[in-house]
Parts: sequence; C-alpha cells; structure tokens
Amino acid sequence: MGARSGRGAMRAERPGAAAPGEDVTRPAAGEGVRLLLGRDHRLTAIARTANGLLRWVQRRPDGADWEGPELIATPRLTGLSVTQGADGFVHFAGRRETEPGGTVAVVQAVQYQTGRPLTRWRSTGNPHKEPERARSVTDPGIAVSAAGLVHVFLVRAGGGVMMRQEAADGQWRSWNALKGQLARGDLAAVASASGRIELLVPDTRGRTMRWQQSEPDGEMVRCPNIHIAPGAGTLVGLETAADRVSYYWADPATGSVLAHRPGEWVIPLGGGPVDGRIAALRVALDGYDCTVLAHRTPEGDVMLAACATENEAGGLWWAPTGERSAGPPALARDAYGRVVMATLGDEGDLRIAVQSGEPGLVMGPSRRV
Repeated sequence: MGARSGRGAMRAERPGAAAPGEDVTRPAAGEGVRLLLGRDHRLTAIARTANGLLRWVQRRPDGADWEGPELIATPRLTGLSVTQGADGFVHFAGRRETEPGGTVAVVQAVQYQTGRPLTRWRSTGNPHKEPERARSVTDPGIAVSAAGLVHVFLVRAGGGVMMRQEAADGQWRSWNALKGQLARGDLAAVASASGRIELLVPDTRGRTMRWQQSEPDGEMVRCPNIHIAPGAGTLVGLETAADRVSYYWADPATGSVLAHRPGEWVIPLGGGPVDGRIAALRVALDGYDCTVLAHRTPEGDVMLAACATENEAGGLWWAPTGERSAGPPALARDAYGRVVMATLGDEGDLRIAVQSGEPGLVMGPSRRV
C-alpha cells in the first residue's frame, strides 16, 4: 500500500512503536473505516492502523478521484473514537498505551479542515492514579456539543462510568463519576442538534444504562435503565427527531439487528448475523425522510437496508450489496445528498460506492480509490 506520512500532523509526540509482526499500514482488525463530510463538501475516510491513521480525501465534491492514503502518525493507540461537531471539525479520542503493559491515558486531537494536519495530541489523563488500575480503563467514547465542547466517556476499574468535559476556555474539567456499575466498555454517545448529549452503556447483567443532559453542556442526568443487551461492539445511536435518539444493535444470541427508542418497544429488524459496528445514516430518499443501515456479516459480506425514519416496524428489507469488507462499513451523505458507502478491501484499500440515480436506494458498484 502506498501510504505516505502526514507532514506536520504530529508536532509534540512521537508515534508509538508497532508490536512485532504488526503491519503499520493495514487498518486495525474489527474497526473498519469512518466516513465524514467536511465543511468544504469533500468526504474524508479514516482508518486506524498500528502506527497511526490512514486518511483518504476526496479531491472535489463532485469527483470520483481521491488522494491518499496518507499515514498520519499518532501515539500508540489501542482504540479510536471519531466524531464530528456541528462546525464540521473532526474530533479524535483514543486510549494511549506507551508500550504493552505501560502507562495508559486518554488522548485527543482535532482536524479543523479537510485534508489538513491534525492538532497535537493532548492528554486528558486517566481517572486512576495507580498504574494497574489505570490500565483497566476502556477505549473512550466521544461526543461534541453544539458549542464545540468535547465530552469524553470511558469505563474505569470496577465498571463505573466516567466523563471528562472540555470547558469553554479550552481547559479540561475534572473527571466526573456518573455512578454506573458493572459497565462494559462499548458505549454509544450521541450529541443532538440542540447540543444535548445522550449516553448509553451496556452492563454485564443484560441491561443498558442511560444518561442524558438536562441542557447543552450541562450535567449528565441518570435515566432509568433500558432492558436491552446489545452484542459487543455493535451499538450505534442516531438522532431521528429533535432530541430523540434511535439505537440499533445486534442481538448476541441470534445476531439479528434490533432497534429501540427509549420509552418504546424493541423492534426486530432481522438482517443478521452482524460482525462489528452497525452504520446508520439519516438521509432523504425520493423526498422522504429515511434511515439507512449497513453492516458486515462474519463472512465479510456487506448488507444494506432502508426504512422511513422512526417507522422501522412499517417495513425494512435487507439486501446484500455484493460488496465485501475487511471491517465494518461506513455511511455518509456527499455534497449532493447521495448515500456513500465506504468499505475496506482485504489489503486495507479503500472502496467507495455511491448511490445511483435510480429511484429508492440503489448503490452503484464500488471502486477502489
């Protein structure tokens, strides 16, 4: 793979060394790719490797040509969360480990413009001071409020849920315990258009804990538990109405996809089995407000479905795309409102499929970029 180094992407930290046998240019197994639309209407694809981030950038909003992959050095990360604020800035948060069994901290960086270098990776610390307990923290989740303030979440030793907020002056407030118990590490944090953040964290007892801000950038208020048990690593949230989030995940027993909005019934969607994160996108199809879902099967096949937003019970049909992916797929809208799907080839190459001009949701064949 012709990866090249990102000049200026790391100004304060050296990249972590890869473990013996790791391919520093191959995307991390199981993480797949992220796809984001910038303020300049160009798409960016991001995938984590053992020694940094691979980044591909669309050359023009209306073009099929892409630049990359560019290898952007990072600290040694064991996992990565990526989100985009209302201002278009792309935020990264990861669990940094200096070496296997070494010091662990959460680090965070920002991309302000499409294709430009990331800021330096800043440490947001660790809620534990003791090295052994510090190593027990999970990969972080991240959400950004409408004011552009970063909220980092993780599960600490003992299964408690912790949050650290960025203040308006750019400083970090102290770690705040959200009082959860027996939490697992795969959490879902969603920032609504109003700026309020909602957090779901499954626990080890077959339930899922929920928090919601009473106001933007305010306190995270504990809500009643939800009696759902998402399969590990499959949970995703999507704002489907003002301040209302729909959640999608795979059932660990059957592998089938399920949907839920707090206060409503769980809706079975079929379409399984699922391997890894489910992709969810709200988009207009033929003038109708729709939700598009995609996932990867354990055999590597990519499945796609669409329904009227918040009407999953009215009908949703999964169809194989004919594409294969080495990790979970990603979905985004392009500059013209078309659905774009990103997948990874077996060698870590990026493949892009764009919605055709036919009625409904018909994807054109993917092409390697």
